[in-house]
Amino acid sequence: MAQHQEQHTIDVLLEETRKYPPPPAFVQQANVKDPAIYEEANRDPEQFWARAAEELHWFKRWDKVLEWQAPSAQWFVGGKLNVAYNCLDRHLATARKNKAALIFEGEPGDERVLTYQDLHREVCRFANGLKQLGVGKGDRVNLYMPMIPELVIAMLACARIGAPHSVVFGGFSADALRDRINDAQAKVLVTADGGWRRGGITQLKRAADEALRQCPTIEKCVVVKRTGHLGNDALQPGRDVWWHELVQSQPLECPAEPMEAEDVLYLLYTSGSTGKPKGTVHTTGGYLVGVYATTKWIFDLKEEDTFWCTADIGWVTGHSYVAYGPLANGATSLMYEGTPDYPQRDRWWAIVEKYRVNILYTAPTAIRSFMRWGEEYPMRHDMSSLRLLGTVGEPINPEAWVWYHKAIGGGRCPVVDTWWQTETGHILISPLPGITELKPGSATFAFPGIDADVVDDQGRSVPPGSGGYLVLRRPWPGMLRTIYGDPQRYVNQYWSRFPGVYFTGDGAKRDEEGYIWLLGRVDDVIKVSGHRLSTMEIESALVDHPSVAEAAAIGKGHQVKGEAVVAFVTLKEHIQSSPLLEENLKQHVVHKIGAIARPDDILFTAELPKTRSGKIMRRLLRDIAEGRVLGDTTTLADPGVVQSLKQRYGEEAEA
Repeated sequence: MAQHQEQHTIDVLLEETRKYPPPPAFVQQANVKDPAIYEEANRDPEQFWARAAEELHWFKRWDKVLEWQAPSAQWFVGGKLNVAYNCLDRHLATARKNKAALIFEGEPGDERVLTYQDLHREVCRFANGLKQLGVGKGDRVNLYMPMIPELVIAMLACARIGAPHSVVFGGFSADALRDRINDAQAKVLVTADGGWRRGGITQLKRAADEALRQCPTIEKCVVVKRTGHLGNDALQPGRDVWWHELVQSQPLECPAEPMEAEDVLYLLYTSGSTGKPKGTVHTTGGYLVGVYATTKWIFDLKEEDTFWCTADIGWVTGHSYVAYGPLANGATSLMYEGTPDYPQRDRWWAIVEKYRVNILYTAPTAIRSFMRWGEEYPMRHDMSSLRLLGTVGEPINPEAWVWYHKAIGGGRCPVVDTWWQTETGHILISPLPGITELKPGSATFAFPGIDADVVDDQGRSVPPGSGGYLVLRRPWPGMLRTIYGDPQRYVNQYWSRFPGVYFTGDGAKRDEEGYIWLLGRVDDVIKVSGHRLSTMEIESALVDHPSVAEAAAIGKGHQVKGEAVVAFVTLKEHIQSSPLLEENLKQHVVHKIGAIARPDDILFTAELPKTRSGKIMRRLLRDIAEGRVLGDTTTLADPGVVQSLKQRYGEEAEA
């Protein structure tokens, strides 16, 4: 019986009844307010995406919108375009020429504003510099940089000359950089002397030098002088060149290379828990159409908006919603180099006030940190410029959603909770803020033209109110085309579980009204006495308690139950841990979900181990709970958190 139950789809026990209709004033000015768009797009999705594509510039119009033979998709076949041209040149003939394209705030407080004309000039100069270094169409260029304008400039310069870029997050180690360079067989690395983080300098050039000792394909390394702490003697003669010296004598114009719609735009590596990193391949036409349309519709983008996506460009969110999506729309995109709590915990809100930010797009983990710190920090600042909030990265628990809506949005800003992946390229499940009635914790509905479904083990759609596996039944423009150099891994990972259907690897529930609720990765499931419990629902139950700011739940081996629930809990400021509170939290989970979900252990901790993109590393928490050797920690924001937890958990286990 237990084995039979174990094969069932995920049990979903939490219910959320609160609803937030779109404010009438927001609906009145919304870019999209007719619900008929869903039926229209689903009736003819190819025509829907073609209409979005027609708003962009094409050197040659496509012959066919889509060629689809699972798992191979080709979008806008025969069309020719250039991403940098669409993000820059096409705006220069309009009033946007002198509009701010990028607003940059460095952690030390330095500022830069680049208009579309400024950005075009800098991109052309660096594109010519890359050509001088021998980079041509099809050559891969690795970018290992802090969050500074030169990173966006380098991406657009690569796109301009047809050289696929591969951005490696600046928090990654030398080994992680080496592996990604070697897999892509990159010709040039672009880095910086360092970046600013919490008042200190991240030693990017030092890590790059270490990596390049084992990167035989790299011919040149371009170095941005960001911190100024390195002299000319830090450059390796014959290989390294300063960015400012490379670009200073370059022509101010560089023709944009007409690219086939299916030419590669970039590679972006996802790090799995084991095995070598996967290089997801995104192409030119479909990806640009996808990020252009979703930015415009989901964020209700207006000409005068300042758009702030807080993600690092080292992650796909930064590619799509700091760089390509906003710039293709002619928007003003804000970049910030540092952390939310330096030098004070109100740094983000000071930035919102300073630049009159209208749209804020961030991660649930950041929101839960702000919840823990309290409302006093946002209350110090005038946040009245905000009119739309967004979340991305993992499912958001309802209490964090409501806090975000109230404390940051003043109760007036719709919250677009978005679901997508590195592999999908752009948002696929999200509210449309002028149409959708919101439910805290739900990403609501698939974007028009997207066919998302929740299925059981046999690939059959589950009835309303049931949980299962999230799949995509139809191709979409921004989808990855393959895994670089490993097409079989692409097929095995995404297309073999349910033939002809894309398997996302996420669990989901569809409620009685058709709303989709994301439950996290399928492998983030705890199997207690044959029942499959989502870590997200246990964590949501814990965060629902007024004392809790953040929680992570994992399964630990148990002789009787198979697995027992272990919860790592961070309390709100000024709340003290105690055995009584621990028991109260266990009972709270029982009340919200049921006795089956009662945690066996609760460990109070000041911080949870997270990647620099804000995702909780539950895999490492499982290692700690099971007493195993810790797995890869190179992507952690603060490796010391894990060591501290490991030491404390060991002490409590012995006690």
